[in-house]
Amino acid sequence: MTDLRELYQEVILDHSKRPRNFGELPEANRRVDGQNPLCGDQTTIYLKIADGVVQDAHFVGAGCSISMASASMMTEAVKGKTVAEAEALFHHFHALITGEERDDDAPDLGKLAVFSGVCEYPVRVKCAALAWHTFKAALEGHGEHVTAEESK
Repeated sequence: MTDLRELYQEVILDHSKRPRNFGELPEANRRVDGQNPLCGDQTTIYLKIADGVVQDAHFVGAGCSISMASASMMTEAVKGKTVAEAEALFHHFHALITGEERDDDAPDLGKLAVFSGVCEYPVRVKCAALAWHTFKAALEGHGEHVTAEESK
């Protein structure tokens, strides 16, 4: 178990130090800002959605390693997914980090499984969830701002 935890930590540190899809997306047709006022994490999610598919996803922001890695890995995971597939991924990721039961039909989370230990640290759940809740608001075209209170 220690080796697995170390691998998970390496993946999270890699994504937090060298985030993928970091930067504005000029051709985005959805943009939402997210903030966790309790710890200062902040992110802006940019999406390009066309024909019901997430064609591209980027983010900018600042925060702890968990927050940055979550945003980075989320942008990789949602690209090319239909809106319905992206929503399902959101729900299954949220269940993972909050320790909720996942149904047997849950999609494979792949590398996102590195966040499975977050549920052991309730204060870190909002760090991992912030980018995802911001993404979901952008996906649904709701609002321009999300707070960590929506990341429960």
